[in-house]
Amino acid sequence: MEQPLSLPADTSQNEPADRISFRSRLLRWGIVLFVAAAILLIPVPTGITPQSWRLLAIFAATITGSIVRPIPGAAVVLLGVTALPVFRVLTINEALTGYADPVVWLVLAAFFISRGMIKTGLGRRIAFLFIKAIGRHSLGLSYALGSTEMVLATVIPSTGARSGGIIFPIAKSLAEAYESRPGPTARRLGAFLMASVYQCNVIVCAMFLTGQASNPIIARFAQEVTGIEITYARWAIAAIVPALLSLLLVPWLLYRVFPPEIRHTPAASELASNELNMMGRMKWSEWLMLLVFGLVAILWMTSKLHGIDYAAVALVGISVLLITGVLDWEDLISERSAWSVFIWYGGLIRMAEALGQTGITKRFAEASASLTTGWTWWLALASLLLIYFYAHYVFASITAHVTAMYVPFLIVILAAGTPSYLAVLSLAYFSNLGASLTHYGTTPAPIYFGAGYTTQRTWWWLGLITSLVTIAIWSLVGFMWWKLLRLW
Repeated sequence: MEQPLSLPADTSQNEPADRISFRSRLLRWGIVLFVAAAILLIPVPTGITPQSWRLLAIFAATITGSIVRPIPGAAVVLLGVTALPVFRVLTINEALTGYADPVVWLVLAAFFISRGMIKTGLGRRIAFLFIKAIGRHSLGLSYALGSTEMVLATVIPSTGARSGGIIFPIAKSLAEAYESRPGPTARRLGAFLMASVYQCNVIVCAMFLTGQASNPIIARFAQEVTGIEITYARWAIAAIVPALLSLLLVPWLLYRVFPPEIRHTPAASELASNELNMMGRMKWSEWLMLLVFGLVAILWMTSKLHGIDYAAVALVGISVLLITGVLDWEDLISERSAWSVFIWYGGLIRMAEALGQTGITKRFAEASASLTTGWTWWLALASLLLIYFYAHYVFASITAHVTAMYVPFLIVILAAGTPSYLAVLSLAYFSNLGASLTHYGTTPAPIYFGAGYTTQRTWWWLGLITSLVTIAIWSLVGFMWWKLLRLW
């Protein structure tokens, strides 16, 4: 057996900037402008002000731009925010208030915490400890990497940082340690490992409020429509049972339908031991990072007891890392993905909030209620959830899916008589789980698929099979669990 390879240093892999032709860019801008013009040409409904109707046009054009991406999504949102005062929809002060929202700063600070996790090497150490413990079998490797992702997701919302910077390099080197590379040897280990670890990533995204960057915006949308506050603890407690069951069953299912040729992987445990030996004892920076990591997670889980806002907790964690030198200012200002998320998050939150105050969403709810007239609420819920889930085939990110469809579907489901918590939670979790379907469903998807171990047809086939399992688990076990929690 070949000696295990030394694992590469982890680096955050961010989605590359769009490289599209001038003709393609013009076409995409044409789609964006067409959406805005189509809305503006419709007569303003009675009871809706022209100002509100212009807001709808700008919001729809911004969402469309985030999907077709003539320029990066954050830049599209910045243009939308700029259009608000230019077209006299909001004043400049009102347009920029989204960037003062605590949720926006929560996500920004959590990205910085992920930077500390990667810089200190603590994330890699956690992964190696799991691999050393349960990595002597190929299925165990999947569980070890999935468990690492689950631990990191309690604080780190950046799937690019978690999967691209920590999990993926380890998974790839584990496959190569067994001479499994793209091509004839892909099925030895790498193909199974890439597919399984990615599907675990999607489940973990749904598991925590910090599972991925769009989850806080889902919570904000839910609160604006229903008044229900999905706290960090409530999100995690409601997800814990179906998520853990999914993390157990999905890798096992893929192991059965798409088995690796190599079943036993004792060298992986040896590799982890060697890497841990080379890392040596935990450095002072790692201990500090672990302390901040644990402190932030505990304070988020117990927010009802101490009353400190989530964002303030995250900023305290960042302050400690800066004061102790674990992070420096250059680390923060060079975290490009964090600042990109900050721009689109603040803009989208403000536009969505302003749109909710216009009465347009209420009018939409009244008109949509007729679509499910005569249906029992559970039949309407089941049908609409399936449509919502599989609509992710046409979205290249969870963010685009959520911003375009979460509020309209939530309104229609509520209009059918579905209990509020059931509607809010099921849509929230399905928003994440739908990313399992394709090789572009969320940021880590092109990273794992791009490793070249599987064909697109195989990736989509495995995604479809996985979706049937996760839908069943979260709809049956999840609903029963929420019933026991008296959420509906």
